[in-house]
Amino acid sequence: MDIELIALVGAMGGGAFGAAIGGQPAFIFTGFAVLVGVAAALAGAKYDFLTNIAFGPVFGPHISFAGAVAACAYAARRGALDTGRDIATPLAGTARPDALLVGAVFGAGGYVVQKVLADVLEKSDGIAWTDTIALTVTISAFVVRFMFGRKGPLGEPTGEAVDRPRLTISSDAVWVRHQGEWRMTVAMGLTAGTLAAYAMTSIASTNVDLATTVVTLGFGFSAVSLLFLQFDQPGPVTHHMTLPAAVAATTVLGAGGDPGVALALGALAGLVGALVGELAARLFLIHGDTHIDPPAIAIFVLNTLILLVDQIV
Repeated sequence: MDIELIALVGAMGGGAFGAAIGGQPAFIFTGFAVLVGVAAALAGAKYDFLTNIAFGPVFGPHISFAGAVAACAYAARRGALDTGRDIATPLAGTARPDALLVGAVFGAGGYVVQKVLADVLEKSDGIAWTDTIALTVTISAFVVRFMFGRKGPLGEPTGEAVDRPRLTISSDAVWVRHQGEWRMTVAMGLTAGTLAAYAMTSIASTNVDLATTVVTLGFGFSAVSLLFLQFDQPGPVTHHMTLPAAVAATTVLGAGGDPGVALALGALAGLVGALVGELAARLFLIHGDTHIDPPAIAIFVLNTLILLVDQIV
């Protein structure tokens, strides 16, 4: 396990900065960093921008986003935000340096936990059995719920949601309102999954060794597209569709499979990711008072299933 002091300090800065700009904006920055990192890798850059910046102490979701989630829950508990689910509001405007400190602590914690998980879950080929970043984001969110929330891991229905089945969305109990209906969830899953799988297979068709380099490209597109939500437009939330899709397609190509099969299985993975994400939202988020990230849950679940199937087949 390789925990570096300088990276740990950097993660504190990443968590605090994520809190300062807000969880959703921090994740959007992750998306831009991913696109820069993929472009740099394709251009042959010697510096690993993806590992050290996009998924490292600066903008790694387990650090900057998770730190912001913790900070906003803490700020809400102290009355500085209306709800701990508000991951779009920059906490710099709350004039609460203690909230930034919470972000720093959880940023450092995210760095350490991810390193431990990567070490514990490492397979013989050096790859972990799941997406340890997404798993860390999930673990951090549940810790935040227990520390700063009042409603427990599954939350408690309120308002009109009390009279509905727990897994039924309503006007005051919903994650992404415009894609919450199952038919739209399916449509978005197939759309985003196909897009990500095609982008990956298109690039990898020139050189299969590039597959692992560009596997996060669709994820980057998805993260950047959250700009629409940040500006109060009904944009999609799709990173839990695009990343599993690209991972599935990469797995097929890595085994010498046909690009058409890779595209089809990628689209299927995007669909399943969409369904798992929406189910996770209905289970853990819509009745809660802190943010438990449905895409993170879907990503680590889907990536685990894909790796297991790959081992069996």
